[in-house]
Amino acid sequence: MLSLYPAEPLSRVLAIGCHADDIEIGCGGTLLDLTRSNPGLEVDWVVLAAPGERGDEARASAAAFLAAAGSARVEVHGLRDGFLPHLGTEVKELFEDLKGRVDPQVVFTHTRHDLHQDHRLACELTWNTFRNHLILEYEIPKVDGDLGRPNVFVPLSVATAEEKVTLLERHFPSQSGKHWFDRELFLGLMRVRGMEAVAPERFAEAFTCRKLTLAGKRT
Repeated sequence: MLSLYPAEPLSRVLAIGCHADDIEIGCGGTLLDLTRSNPGLEVDWVVLAAPGERGDEARASAAAFLAAAGSARVEVHGLRDGFLPHLGTEVKELFEDLKGRVDPQVVFTHTRHDLHQDHRLACELTWNTFRNHLILEYEIPKVDGDLGRPNVFVPLSVATAEEKVTLLERHFPSQSGKHWFDRELFLGLMRVRGMEAVAPERFAEAFTCRKLTLAGKRT
């Protein structure tokens, strides 16, 4: 639910990612802007499958992206990459625990049509767990060719887009040799979404919103 009443500013956000760099790729620019434009913003940042070195990268990156947040709670779990659907009980328990501790106004998570099995499960459990919340599904470019048709756009300044990519390059050296992990891809996708959004500075991040409830002033 999204309130249109100005006395209820954005104050609590949850970001869920399966792997160490998913949140940053999918909504890093949006989170940079939200933490800077909403003083005191509380952010819960949850990564499900980032063992060992990848977990260290995830923690350092989250700290950088959330430097301006009012408060940040970063959880990095060490589940096995690529096997989340086969660890269903354990993953479900993590979401149930999260539900008891966090009541966000907005949840960022993976998109339902993502062809990566871990991503799809995270999206499914997000919807199972947060049933009265605004959920925005972010996109991850990869070889599967499954980019969809998002319907929510967050325009970004050139500076924010560049900062997002710089932080990705700085904090994920383990991915630097991957053919898909480069500045041109990340900026290129934001440029495409910026074109679709007619963004003032030409860049944007895009999300899928499947259900939106607009609430007026509460009496």
